Amino acid sequence: MSSGSGSLMWFRKGLRIHDNPALEHASKASNFLYPVFVIDPHYMKPDPTALSPGSSKAGLNRIRFLLQSLVDLDLSLKKLGSRLLVLKGDPSEVIVRCLKEWDVKKLCFEYDTEPYYQALDVKVKGFASAAGIEVFSPVSHTLFNPAEIIQKNGGRPPLSYQSFVKLAGEPSWISTPLSMTLSSLPPVGNVANCEVSEVPTVEELGYEEAQQGEFSPFRGGESEALKRLRQSIEKKEWVANFEKPKGDPSAFLKPATTVLSPYLKFGCLSSRYFYTCLQDVQKNVKRHTLPPVSLAGQLLWREFFYTVAFGTPNFDQMRGNKICKQIPWNDDDKLLAAWREARTGYPWIDAIMTQLRKWGWMHHLARHSVACFLTRGDLFVHWEKGRDVFERLLIDSDWAINNGNWLWLSCSSFFYQYNRIYSPISFGKKYDPNGDYIRQFLPVLKDMPKEYIYEPWTAPLSIQNKAKCIIGRDYPKPVVYHDSASKECKKKMAEAYALNRKLTSSVSEEDLINLRRKLEEDQKPEVKNKRQRKLTG
Repeated sequence: MSSGSGSLMWFRKGLRIHDNPALEHASKASNFLYPVFVIDPHYMKPDPTALSPGSSKAGLNRIRFLLQSLVDLDLSLKKLGSRLLVLKGDPSEVIVRCLKEWDVKKLCFEYDTEPYYQALDVKVKGFASAAGIEVFSPVSHTLFNPAEIIQKNGGRPPLSYQSFVKLAGEPSWISTPLSMTLSSLPPVGNVANCEVSEVPTVEELGYEEAQQGEFSPFRGGESEALKRLRQSIEKKEWVANFEKPKGDPSAFLKPATTVLSPYLKFGCLSSRYFYTCLQDVQKNVKRHTLPPVSLAGQLLWREFFYTVAFGTPNFDQMRGNKICKQIPWNDDDKLLAAWREARTGYPWIDAIMTQLRKWGWMHHLARHSVACFLTRGDLFVHWEKGRDVFERLLIDSDWAINNGNWLWLSCSSFFYQYNRIYSPISFGKKYDPNGDYIRQFLPVLKDMPKEYIYEPWTAPLSIQNKAKCIIGRDYPKPVVYHDSASKECKKKMAEAYALNRKLTSSVSEEDLINLRRKLEEDQKPEVKNKRQRKLTG
């Protein structure tokens, strides 16, 4: 053991130096500092059975982004006289072992609202308390403390954005200057009896496919996050006039948003610093957009979902989730696979899913399009299955926001106008009539005339031959036809909503099975024909 007291700074998210209260507290009155990150096999162990390179929980793009962020953090720590200590294993077991083996009097880590980390923290804090080790776990991943918002609302999370904003008000820290720099850090103490390493490469983690394919153009790390933030904030008029619904989901060479979400997800960028930068811009312009559509409003959406997720048991599933409509979704793995693998026959949908697989990111309106298509718009596949695909492949996958968005877009919670559907044809065409986005991500269609690029199955065979793309051979036929599929989805949603209204206490599994059988019966040709004869008299 080292002589004198030491502090252990446990990095999970919050992979930054600026505005890091846990790191600042760990460095105070400590002779030694142990900055630790644990490679968690739960998230990062290679899975050769996964449907694309990566682990069972995370695609290679996100793992690469995380490792880049850790390398950047290590470089920043070294400039301050420290370094990042990387260990592998179950995080709670690894941290407890470090607390036992090293001379640690203080354990610091950023508070996390996700159920997985909540469970880890109970174990670690239990050991630390019994050992007389001080624990400091500040709320700094969000602008507000979700628990305080819920307490203000009588112990329940606010279920609308407007009620959340009204309850939240201004952040309590807003008048206090954020700590943006540290002049130095205490040296690392003796790390005997614990296997410490440098930040591994993707290959060292066991990912043999690391050099294959196209990867995300967005590099991880605090340095890149602050650079992107500066570039965005310098465009004061753009920031002031930002209006979420008016972004272009087809922009790929120069995305129509800040692309700061992955940096917020990993805490490479402080949401509090981002918020103060936006406030500074607003003070120096004559006019600016307001929440919910402004950039500051987007941060408040993040806060809203974090708060509801924290206060809602089983937030990440339909069953047992009191705020989620109970809907008899299809269990059709073939339709799910066609959507996931960009084989739906709808170029707008398939281009988006290809961008997701290659880049690990796409514009929020593009996400809306494919989520609606999979669920209530066309395929009627369970939102949890789409959520799992996003959760694994997105570099900015965030437990609260991802689940919240899928609940919203499937009309399972928050938003209930299920008749409003994103067309897989006209929505993309509105932004990109020439189909440049489709040509970029689906090169098989690069020579298809713009008149047919959103509906290539309507092109005459002579046109398909000229474009070197025969539908049904080189590019798939549509898995469903939107006009009829969307009508059937609306009917199913209406039936499900009626069932939820009728059974106000709860909808049982048996109720859902019975409704699913009824809907399947209604789809039989003889039943549909009989119904049509009745309508026509």
